[in-house]
Amino acid sequence: MKTAIMQPYFFPYIGYFQLINSVDLFITYDNIKYTKKGWINRNRILENGKAKIISLPLKNASDFLDIREREISENFSSQKLLNTIYSSYRKAPQLDIAFEQIEKIIRYDEKNLFKFLHHSISVVCNYLKIKTPIKISSEIKINHELKGSEKVLALCRAVEADSYINAIGGVELYSKLDFINQNIDLKFIKPNLFAYQQYRNDFIPWLSIIDVMMFNSAETINKTLLNNFKLI
Repeated sequence: MKTAIMQPYFFPYIGYFQLINSVDLFITYDNIKYTKKGWINRNRILENGKAKIISLPLKNASDFLDIREREISENFSSQKLLNTIYSSYRKAPQLDIAFEQIEKIIRYDEKNLFKFLHHSISVVCNYLKIKTPIKISSEIKINHELKGSEKVLALCRAVEADSYINAIGGVELYSKLDFINQNIDLKFIKPNLFAYQQYRNDFIPWLSIIDVMMFNSAETINKTLLNNFKLI
């Protein structure tokens, strides 16, 4: 069984959904430390031909809390964020159907960061017809005090995975020998660079899945873009 394990992100780029679609089971980390300045609660959309950061503001809290212990700020305005996204993509060909999904996500009445992100990933997967089951890491019986590759290997053993697929950014984090010693094949997914029409602007790659959904039908994404990668 092919397995992938990742922390949740806010409207992640297409590569995240390629990873989910490429495996038999996807595990999302909830009991892993929240990291600042990453993509857990922010991403980029297209605005006036340039990349613009959007984010979920969080309540002030300790830097040592896990993702599941963080909360979205009471000051977060879902309407303001929706207005920003709508304004940026008001002339996009898939606006109506894509915005319906985005609104379902952003208006979700949940202040817990992990639960909010987990719901958003599930909504996008459903829209793109990705059928991979998703499990939450803390619900899998392992020693959750483990760190790094030891925790990954423990999760893989617990779900009887014989293949672990990781994002390309993990190439320098994991040793293939460590996985071979556990009879697990380690591979990395590398999205192929591709372009689609973003109005009449020069193409800006690797924006949020929002951008992909605004300019491509769900059918095109499912049949073409989700498979546009290589395993190394």
